[in-house]
Amino acid sequence: MTSFRAKLSSNSHLQGVVYMLFAMFSLATMDALAKHLVTDKYDPIQILAMRGWIIMIAMLIYYASRKKLRQLKMVKPLSQLARGVFGFMAPFFFFKALQTLPLADATVIFFSSTFMITALSGPLLKEKVGVYRWAAVLVGFGGVVIAMDPQGDGKLLSYVYCLIGSFSYAILFISGRWLARTETVDSLVFGFNLALVVFATSLSPWVWVSVQVSDLWAILLFSLLGLLGHFCITHAFSKSDAALIAPLEYTALLWAVLWGYLIWGDIPNQQVALGSAIIIGCALFVVFRESRKKSKA
Repeated sequence: MTSFRAKLSSNSHLQGVVYMLFAMFSLATMDALAKHLVTDKYDPIQILAMRGWIIMIAMLIYYASRKKLRQLKMVKPLSQLARGVFGFMAPFFFFKALQTLPLADATVIFFSSTFMITALSGPLLKEKVGVYRWAAVLVGFGGVVIAMDPQGDGKLLSYVYCLIGSFSYAILFISGRWLARTETVDSLVFGFNLALVVFATSLSPWVWVSVQVSDLWAILLFSLLGLLGHFCITHAFSKSDAALIAPLEYTALLWAVLWGYLIWGDIPNQQVALGSAIIIGCALFVVFRESRKKSKA
C-alpha cells in the first residue's frame, strides 16, 4: 500500500491513472454505441469500415497540420499488414457477440485476453512464464467457463465469437510488443487502422446498407471515442508503470454494467458475477507476478 501511494504521489503517475481511467470510460462507451449500431441495424463490417475511415482522416489531418507525417512511416509494412488481420478480427468478432449478448457479459468474456497473452508470450516472445502465472491462467479460464454458463440461456455461438475476438486481441497485443522494437507507437496505431480500413472496406459491399441520418452522430462519436481511448491508453503507459496502470483496465466492466442497465435494462446474473470475480482476480495476480518479475530483473 505504501509503494502504491508513493507511485500515485508522482504527478506523472497520477496523469497515467487519469489517462487510463478516461480511456476505459471512452472504450466502454464506444462498445455501448457499437451494440446499439450492430443490433438490428448495421453489420459490424460496415461500422468498422466507417470508423476506420474517420480515424484515418483524423490522424492524417492531425499529423499533417503539425508536419509530423514522418512519424507514421512504417519500417515493416508487411508485418503491420499481417498484424492488421487480427486488428480487424478482434473488434469484428466482439461486435458480432454484442448483437445477442449483454454488454457486461461480452466484456467479461473478452477479459480472457489477459490469460491468452500470458499463455502465448512464452512460445511467441520466448518469455518465461512461471508456475504461479500458469496456475492463474488455468483458474482464470475456469472463471470464463463459469461466466459463459454453458448450461444456461446464453448464446453459445456468440460466446465463441467473443473468445475468437479475445484471442485476436491477444495476438494483436503480442505482435505490437514485437513490432515496437522497430516501429513507433504512432506508426503502430496508424498501421493498425490502415489495415482495418483495407479489410473492412473490401468486405463492405456485401453487407452495406443505407445509413440513417439519425445514426450519423452515433457513428461519428463511436469513431472518435475509439481513437481517443487508444491514444489515452498509449499516454497512460508512457506516463506510469504498467503494474499501476494495467489493473485499471477492469474499470471498463463497471461502465459496461452501467450502460447495459441504463440502456437495455440488463443486470448480470450470479454466474457472470462469480465468473468476473474469478477472471479479474486471476488477471490482477498475473499483473502482480509480472511486475515482481520485472522489478527483480
